Amino acid sequence: MENSRANALIQMRKAVEKSGINTQEYCDATMMRFLIARSMEPSKGAKMFVQWRKWRDAVVPKGFICESEVKEELEAKKIFLQGLSKTGLAVMIVMAKRHFSSKDQLQFKKFLVHLLDKVIASGSKGKEIGNEKWIAIVDLHQISYKNVDIRGLITGFQFLQNYYPERLGKCFILNMPWFFVSIWRMVSRFVDPATLKNILIVSNEEERRSMIEEVGEEVLPEEYGGKAKFIALQDAVLPHLDA
Repeated sequence: MENSRANALIQMRKAVEKSGINTQEYCDATMMRFLIARSMEPSKGAKMFVQWRKWRDAVVPKGFICESEVKEELEAKKIFLQGLSKTGLAVMIVMAKRHFSSKDQLQFKKFLVHLLDKVIASGSKGKEIGNEKWIAIVDLHQISYKNVDIRGLITGFQFLQNYYPERLGKCFILNMPWFFVSIWRMVSRFVDPATLKNILIVSNEEERRSMIEEVGEEVLPEEYGGKAKFIALQDAVLPHLDA
């Protein structure tokens, strides 16, 4: 099995190199995420990697999106970065009642990049490996129709699937109101099976206890059965990254 994975990785690197992209700066763990996302088929994995690289060069030419570029989205304080779960995954919380459809779609997309890049960096433990995953907790408590952003939801999942493959470890959806059930059914049609299997709608006390056990009380806010306080995305301190 290991030999077949190694051979597939070699073939994928060769296919990417043919497109003019030097793969030496990317570790095996990074390349493998794209390969896994395309069912271990080297040609498809290479195509996905090349598309990602071109997108990254166009959208994030400096390598990062600074806070000043997404100031309005950050001011809503709707995203929280809590540290690492018991299994070492970065924990992100989305407070949906503070989200409203963005009038500036470019800024919203930049915000997604800023957010996801920071979540990944927060789980690096000092040195990025290339296959870091995270846990997302999406709280729908007290949302109304004005908070429903179908376009934003679909865009977010498209970003995950196309540009951040194999990054989502688990997504817990809490407090889903009855009117959101039909909305979720529609949105989930745009989510691939590999991503859907990692999404759990928490609907009873047993599932809530399971979430607490998996995430850990030390990073979960008190509102969700933990011992921590909310840490806004812009206030989260990242670990020092080794060169």
